[in-house]
Parts: sequence; C-alpha cells; structure tokens
Amino acid sequence: MKTRLAVAFALAILAASVQADDAEWKLTGSSTRVKKVGFLKVKVYSIEHHMKKLPDKKSKDAVIDAEVDKKFTWTMLRDVEAEKIQGALKDAFALNGCTDDEKIKKFLGAFKAELKENSKVTVSYDASKKETSVTVESGNGSAKVEGVEFMKSVWKLWLGKIDQETLGDELISKIP
Repeated sequence: MKTRLAVAFALAILAASVQADDAEWKLTGSSTRVKKVGFLKVKVYSIEHHMKKLPDKKSKDAVIDAEVDKKFTWTMLRDVEAEKIQGALKDAFALNGCTDDEKIKKFLGAFKAELKENSKVTVSYDASKKETSVTVESGNGSAKVEGVEFMKSVWKLWLGKIDQETLGDELISKIP
C-alpha cells in the first residue's frame, strides 16, 4: 500500500510539473500551411507558435529577433515525402537570405523519411543554450544547430518572406 501511495504521489508531482511547464508557454497564433499546386490549394500541415515570454511589440520582426524560448509545432495533414519537405525548407532558407549551407544541411537532416499524416514536427529555440532544435516524429530524426543568427533564419521561414502572405500574421495574432 505504501509503495502504491508513493508511486501515486510521484506521478502527481510529475503531472504537476508538466502542467506548469505547459502553462509557461503562451500561444502566439496558429494557422494552416497551404501549398498552391496549379489552381488548387493543398493543406500540408497545421502550425502553432508558442513563446515563454512575449515581445513588447506585436510584430513578426519582434518575434523573429526575440532571444527567448519559443517553438513551432506542426501536425501533418497529409503524407509528404522527406525530399519535398527538405526542398521546400531549403527554398525558404534561400528566399530569406540564409546561406549557411552547413547549418541548413544539419537542420534538414532531421527529415529522414516520409512524414505521415498526423505526425508532429517541433522546431524550438533554447535561449539559454542559443540552440535551435528540430524533432520529427514517425521514424525521422532530430537535429540541434547552434547560433542566434541561425535561429532568426529559421523563424523567418514562417514569419519572414513566404509564399503564403497571411501565415506570419496568423502566427502572431494572439500577441496583445
């Protein structure tokens, strides 16, 4: 009985700490990434953005430049081949002026296999380590890339120059 009570107590403490961590994250906005294919618009993934500390100013540049813990979370709405995701991200890096091929290659290395519908991708920045990480579910991988400038390049993929004009605004829409 004492063992069960101790286990229950330990689980309650763990659950409370997980809830406390989630409570620290503030949703700044959400959207759906859409890719135009001819005349069709294809929904690729839903995306949310969270920050532990909101910027003083509501702007995409303020979110990009913020050196705080922050993250994007995608949920795939369809199956997409790894090569297509890698190509789209590589093109987006180029569009936003990121030319650090070594860091881009490391980041894209997390996408090793087809992303299946409902699988998750998390792109996060750890301000204390000055490190951007990407974790891809469904048999894929993860990568960690150092540097504030690279983090800003990654955040520009969704908040900078993009072929879906409203996406960035939607991802910061909940910032007061």
